Amino acid sequence: MDVPVIVAGGGPVGLATAFELQARGVDVLLVERNPSTTRHPKMDVTNGRSMEIFRRLGIAEAIRDVAVSRSNPMDVVWVTRLAEWELARFHYPNVDEVRALIKERNDGSQPLEPNMRLSQVVLEPKLKEFLEKCPRVEMRFGWAFEGFEEDDEAVTVKLREVASDKIEYKRCALLAGCDGGGSLTREQLGFSWQGNLNVARFYMVHFHSDATDLLQNFGIAWHYQSPLGSTLIAQDDKQIWTIHCILPEDVDASSIEPERLVFEALGREFPIEVIQANPWSAHLVCANGYGHGRVWMAGDSVHQVIPTGGYGMNTGMGDAADLAWKYAAVLEGWGGPKLLTSIDTERRPVGERIIEASGTHMRTRLRIAEAYNPMIHEDSVEGAQARANYGKLIQDLGNLENEAHGIELGYRYRSSPIICHEDDEPQWQVRSYVPSTWPGVRAPHVFLESGTAIFDLFGPWFTLIRFTDASPEPLLHAASERNVPLTLLDIKEQHVRGIYERDFVLIRPDQHVAWRGNTMPEDPFAVIDRIRGATE
Repeated sequence: MDVPVIVAGGGPVGLATAFELQARGVDVLLVERNPSTTRHPKMDVTNGRSMEIFRRLGIAEAIRDVAVSRSNPMDVVWVTRLAEWELARFHYPNVDEVRALIKERNDGSQPLEPNMRLSQVVLEPKLKEFLEKCPRVEMRFGWAFEGFEEDDEAVTVKLREVASDKIEYKRCALLAGCDGGGSLTREQLGFSWQGNLNVARFYMVHFHSDATDLLQNFGIAWHYQSPLGSTLIAQDDKQIWTIHCILPEDVDASSIEPERLVFEALGREFPIEVIQANPWSAHLVCANGYGHGRVWMAGDSVHQVIPTGGYGMNTGMGDAADLAWKYAAVLEGWGGPKLLTSIDTERRPVGERIIEASGTHMRTRLRIAEAYNPMIHEDSVEGAQARANYGKLIQDLGNLENEAHGIELGYRYRSSPIICHEDDEPQWQVRSYVPSTWPGVRAPHVFLESGTAIFDLFGPWFTLIRFTDASPEPLLHAASERNVPLTLLDIKEQHVRGIYERDFVLIRPDQHVAWRGNTMPEDPFAVIDRIRGATE
């Protein structure tokens, strides 16, 4: 065995998977075909749930330091064109304001961490920088993953150095396929896409410009959207911008002049330096399997969505957290045979759900596009009325794609073989997150009277929260006998007990609830064996 885990793919999900694994004491080899991190700005928001994961790993604030300023707004603005008129505005508070709101509410309904505006072009190098300081991680950029062979004892991975065509074979106990939409891992495992490929064509232009008189014509905003089919993203609120324009079916992408496309979309010419420009196609697909045996996948390897909502990379961060703790538990010896198969049972429904949500957001944008009236560009009484009508339509349709906390925080592992299930499933909403400790959900965030976040008190593995004076010894003993690492956390605050709903709540390493009860279970060994994947 050369290394316990090989991670195929050095995008944000692969980098996060490697970071999570090394934090759990696992040596990792990460390989990435490209010689460096991406030049493509594939995402521009890291949601609250992903930031909770980064916080648990101790890197959230360092990432925020390279993101868009905490004091800048996250407004989404609809305009006829940037050089013309504003139609509608959805105001969203900045990081500092959201932090204040979270503390004020403190009812379990909020994430611990606010969203963060950050391009993948910035996130990947920062994650890579963290990993370069981790002695348990070897990174090989410029090395292509060429396939694998699995046997009863290990996985043999074929690697090729792109610059020299040198071939190496490495043996690992487990392989993590984070190798993107064209995943060789998925192909070799025999899984296929379910859903709709090529639901829309776009052309992306990533550019540098100091022309803030135009690019911030209506003030600082995160997104400027046009009913003509373009979205302008402010990547740093200073000089770096990205625009995505719908590409009609009858237009040959090779004939497009990037600068001209930008000028026409925004309404006038201005100084611009193109950094990257290319067509791309949007998909709404989920793999019909997330892995088997010693090989499992995460991120774009298993789901691809339209960027509306920002679900792709953020769901991949959840995949990474789930896969990594289960790999580490198996390698430590206490993870049972059901632990790895639960990756598919738990995460595939989450992938299917974000595809459904992303499609819903796309249909909202299509309704706006279908209602387009060229009169909105006219400087006249009729034009002003047309703009007012159009703006009202946009406001009435809303901006759920940036408000669906239920999608981001409320997913639950209904059919998981490693959860102690209950029948009375709580309410689920797309827009709002309803806090609960029903087994399978993410545990609610709440601040204690001291101001400490309860998440910050969780142990690195399982945590048993006790809100009572009753003895926790039966579960602690069973965990010890099975070598399952379990931390006891005593909390005697009624406000927190009300949110957590039971006197005992058992939290998994990924902050999801595994079991709860007002008394110790009749068979504590059955609970421990189930949550470690040793029994049905």
